[in-house]
Amino acid sequence: MSDIQHGIEVIRSNVKIAPQKPGVYRMLDKNEKVLYVGKAKNIRKRIVAYTHFDKLPDHIKRMVSEVNRMEFIVVESEAKALLMENDLIKKLEPKYNILLKDDKTFPHLMINLQEDFPALRKSRGSMRDKCKYFGPFASAGAVNDVMSILQKTFRLRSCRDSVFHNRERPCMLYQIKRCNAPCVGKVSREEYHKIVDEVVAFLEGRNNELKDRLSAQMQEASDALNYELAAILRDKIKALSSIQSGHNVEYANIVSADVVVAVKHKGVACVQVFFIRAGQNCGNLPYFPKHAEQMSEAEILEAFLSSFYAEHTPPREIYVAELPGNAEFLQEAINAKIIVCQKGNKAKLVARAMENAEAAIERKLAASASIESNLLQMQQIFGLSRLPQRIEVYDNSHNQGSYAVGAMVVATPEGFDKKSYRTFNIKYTENTNDDFAMMKEVLIRRFKHMDESNRPDVILLDGGLGQLHAVHEALRDFDLSGITVIAISKGPERNAGKEFYHISGRESFALPFQSALAFYMQNIRDEAHRFAIGTHRKKRAKSIFKSSLDEIDGVGALRKRDLLNYFGSAEQIKDASVAELMKVPHISKKTAEKIYNYFHN
Repeated sequence: MSDIQHGIEVIRSNVKIAPQKPGVYRMLDKNEKVLYVGKAKNIRKRIVAYTHFDKLPDHIKRMVSEVNRMEFIVVESEAKALLMENDLIKKLEPKYNILLKDDKTFPHLMINLQEDFPALRKSRGSMRDKCKYFGPFASAGAVNDVMSILQKTFRLRSCRDSVFHNRERPCMLYQIKRCNAPCVGKVSREEYHKIVDEVVAFLEGRNNELKDRLSAQMQEASDALNYELAAILRDKIKALSSIQSGHNVEYANIVSADVVVAVKHKGVACVQVFFIRAGQNCGNLPYFPKHAEQMSEAEILEAFLSSFYAEHTPPREIYVAELPGNAEFLQEAINAKIIVCQKGNKAKLVARAMENAEAAIERKLAASASIESNLLQMQQIFGLSRLPQRIEVYDNSHNQGSYAVGAMVVATPEGFDKKSYRTFNIKYTENTNDDFAMMKEVLIRRFKHMDESNRPDVILLDGGLGQLHAVHEALRDFDLSGITVIAISKGPERNAGKEFYHISGRESFALPFQSALAFYMQNIRDEAHRFAIGTHRKKRAKSIFKSSLDEIDGVGALRKRDLLNYFGSAEQIKDASVAELMKVPHISKKTAEKIYNYFHN
């Protein structure tokens, strides 16, 4: 029996036992490696399609020929199937699934409605139940633009709680009419919450309703001869009208939508996403899914929507150029309406997204060609056995021996592989001023966990011949066949572009000044330096943050957070009296006395 016949028979035998419920199915090969993970509203109906071999695309035919076994997981709903499929794809990285690299957290605007005087803040990361979030925004710049509009129009506070609780007079934002100064009682709690309601209405896209309400309030104030309040309301209405007239007509009336298109161009697949919230263009981002070369645009779009909205909150509507595969299932699973736009302003948005996707592909191809050219030169000049697929770059950072860390970054033909970055807290080196000893420790700990999946072609060190010899000494018990170790040291007068390169068995040399390869080598070396310094600073900041309060009995993470939010710094906590400490939430008289005594004994 041929592989194709065997695969079809395996699937046919599983059709008989497959559940007729929502769930996830997995296809495995003879080595028990997962080939594909799929979801379905009805698993049995879905896998029947794989038995019609002649109708399948070529890449699916290849997959069927490799199938040796199938597994099924039944779940309660389409949404659960979507989440489980996404989790399994990320964990298993199957050969025939489109893989979306999406580790990005998007910024949002956040208002905590439980506070007496809620602040308007930027937020990134997990969302808390008590807060109301608006977004996502594609970049911090897009958030800042909207915050600026809101501060000019509504004047909500944006300061930290520690600043808010300790002000005695209004700050500069009050003077320039960007804040109502609730910190010093310039506005009552009731009036402030009315303003918060207006901000929420604006961010939810209820602008016309908000303008009508403000117009009615302005008329009431004018009738009551309260011309000062009427003037404030008039200015708000003008600001809202100005904002609306400044909107691009193509998205001015869109409350909550994403424009998502999949484009294949010159053998590269790109998915472009535009975020539109409350008539605001919140930016756009391109994605380049893996394993998508043989897929159609509809298949790529289906895979993207499944993966992306399993991780991110979907909008009310998603505008597309064509329906994705499994569209009905997707709409139910992500609770959003998928709309094909073929005419009008929304179709113009879709067309613009497709243009952006093609432009992003051109940029990616140009960048890839540049990297490949640099790697080819690197192979020739440094005498590498093959084009390097994994370059590991190492650097150390410390402050006169304190908070010492080692860092490793990874460069590939696709660019920097940030998921493979590693940090090493220096544990065993007694003299942390000794860079050679620290580098030895880092390399030994790294190579103890090396296997064929993460074996580098090149190790690049920030240092000279001393570092090179130290590394070879540290790794003498490891198999370095096929691995080239290169040290890069500063050139004359420490000028960038005039570095020297050191390899065992060769004279040290410099690359041609300002050559493309010299810039590439500097770039990957500087990325390791940046990562090492950033890790060192985080470690130092964390140590300083912990040292002041963590030794006090009875002060845990919650109380420490409340104290710092209220006072702003450990120095101000140190200067506080027992009575002042007791004003902080969760701080009893007994705990306040412990804190006071700790700092004053």
